[in-house]
Amino acid sequence: MAKPESMNIRLVQGEDVETLFEIRTSVKENYQSRQEIAKLGITPASVAKMLDKECCAWIAEVKSQPVGFSIANLTEKTILGLFVLPEFENQGIGRALMEITEDWFKKQGIKEISLLTGNDPTFRAYGFYLHLGWTAVGLETEGVMKGEMKFARNLTY
Repeated sequence: MAKPESMNIRLVQGEDVETLFEIRTSVKENYQSRQEIAKLGITPASVAKMLDKECCAWIAEVKSQPVGFSIANLTEKTILGLFVLPEFENQGIGRALMEITEDWFKKQGIKEISLLTGNDPTFRAYGFYLHLGWTAVGLETEGVMKGEMKFARNLTY
């Protein structure tokens, strides 16, 4: 599916951090409240700090309205998150965000990346990653995301 013609993807700026949390807490599947996210150490301050160091993030806008984002960690070679507002799903926004994120890793010379998502195969995200060529490699067994499904992808150049 092609991305909406009115969509723009740009780098996240410091003033966008709050918007990332609004989008993240709007999802229906794999929902987490701001309090649950904060218990994992993910706060506006921690995200802003990550963006200043080893992370990069992109925000998708449709007619200037923020509708989705992706965030990646260069050091960990991991996509930390990709979220789209429910009313904008199935419009190619997630795919476009994934493409720009994977391209960023490629430009950094990274050949393999990973991500974590809910381990329920009925989750849309689970099928989405498989459809895009990701491989499910098993459950995360340690850390705060224990029990999440780990996906890996070899980047082709």
